[in-house]
Amino acid sequence: MYSFNNDYSEGAHPKILEAITRTNLVQNGGYGMDEHCNRAREIIRQEIGREDADVHFIVGGTQTNLITIGTALRPWQAVICVVQGHINVHETGAIEATGHKVLTMPGKDGKLTPDDIIQALDYHTDEHMVQPKMVYISNSTETGTQYTKAELESLHHLCREKELYLFLDGARLGSALTSPVNDLAMKDIAALTDVFYIGGTKAGALFGEALVISHPELKPDFRFMVKQRGALLAKGWLLGIQFEELFTDGLYYELASHSNDMAKILREGIKDCGYSFASPAFTNQLFPIFPEAVIKTLQKDFVFSIQEKGEERSVIRLVTSWATSKEECGHFLSVLKTCSI
Repeated sequence: MYSFNNDYSEGAHPKILEAITRTNLVQNGGYGMDEHCNRAREIIRQEIGREDADVHFIVGGTQTNLITIGTALRPWQAVICVVQGHINVHETGAIEATGHKVLTMPGKDGKLTPDDIIQALDYHTDEHMVQPKMVYISNSTETGTQYTKAELESLHHLCREKELYLFLDGARLGSALTSPVNDLAMKDIAALTDVFYIGGTKAGALFGEALVISHPELKPDFRFMVKQRGALLAKGWLLGIQFEELFTDGLYYELASHSNDMAKILREGIKDCGYSFASPAFTNQLFPIFPEAVIKTLQKDFVFSIQEKGEERSVIRLVTSWATSKEECGHFLSVLKTCSI
């Protein structure tokens, strides 16, 4: 059984494991205040073109989301996101557990629009309701789509006008930035958001996310919240080493490009078999629509998730990773062709 269920089924890229092994017996300071984390911070600041940015390393995405949102919002404030947003669907109410309401809007192709934000603001008008204060988006999105530069600029300008924080979840940011339809650079992301993170867990690292804070109001005492939420890793240098490697010689983009290339093989092969997709995705997540009989046949050899269950046809999710091989993509398409005849 080969898994297309996610992009973190494998361990880590060999260069990362080699770096950890090479430094295994070197003593380091704790809690992210070591030379590896400090060097990784400087590399990331150079990459995003923001020497004034604060960079924090956190183990996982859910921790990063709840710590960031919990720090930014006052007790009566809420965060706006698209209905498919990770903080709404896949984090077990983590944001609500911090005492903050998640305001969900319909969006378009998995992306939040300025009209969604305005609608949320117009509805929440006084002290009898929660006060929207943050906008949460992800790039790439939960449906595999991605924001264009014009779309992100529109969100940025509206958030500035309405005094809202703009937070971008970058768990799969590498895949978005290396997509064939992308027109954003890392520096654009840093310039057009108040806080965002660079995902490592789904990009070839063992684990870890690099949170980048540019808005001055969000910087003070952030480490206190990280510690309180149990996310200040004692062996923080393990995170720093991984991001040092990811951003040395373009490894981060190389691995993300590979995952997209493997998704392209699947996407073109699925189209050639006559099937359509639920969303126009060009990243490493694909959402093809298959008949139930085809899905049952594929499940004998492959692991994947059912995104939307139907009576005769369902949407499945296929995810490729930095370690996905052409051979496994070819195997999937061979089985698909056989059961599609």
